[in-house]
Amino acid sequence: MSDAHMIYFSTTDPSTHAHIPRGPYTSLSDFTTNFLEAVTDPSPAWMLYAVIDKTRPSSPPTSDPSGALAGTIAYLQSSAEHRVTEIGFVITLPPFQRTHVTSNAVGLLLQYAFDSPEYGGLGLRRVQWCANSVNTASRKVAERMGFVFEGVIRWDKVFKDGMNRGKVGNGRGEPPGAEEGDIGRDTALYGISWEEWGNGAREKVGRIMEKR
Repeated sequence: MSDAHMIYFSTTDPSTHAHIPRGPYTSLSDFTTNFLEAVTDPSPAWMLYAVIDKTRPSSPPTSDPSGALAGTIAYLQSSAEHRVTEIGFVITLPPFQRTHVTSNAVGLLLQYAFDSPEYGGLGLRRVQWCANSVNTASRKVAERMGFVFEGVIRWDKVFKDGMNRGKVGNGRGEPPGAEEGDIGRDTALYGISWEEWGNGAREKVGRIMEKR
């Protein structure tokens, strides 16, 4: 099975798209055309990964010999010039929620982001995390993994036709001129800098990843 097939199958549950601007997708073709080819593939700021749980065997419709497909995760908004990135598009399938999967996936990306190039990492200065302000689960993950809360960006995004796409917004009325069905999102901003990583965050993440 191709990587595109695997990632698509991890995004077919509509509930996993409630707090993010993109999706859900109606077919593999829709996902490939309107996400992979239009968003991630042409952008050097994106790197999308399938999350595999090696503690469980794979099951249909996927057949990865290394384990079970558990979700997706990505680097996005990356800048080589400023040495920053964002961890996002974190989708954990329902059977793997409240397990070690999300913490380990986030931890691996943090380690790779902050480790120096001599140790195989990227040597970045900052990693950020942007969550829908009402997405309690996402915010708890960020806080558990050592991200520092930096504030709420009000009216940060528009979920186009969000009312018909299962999106969850800020719960406030739309401004004059908004299109019918649109929903506004406030974004809770979190970040970890290289300073925090070197002053205890690295060890904290390591301890979390050792738990099962």
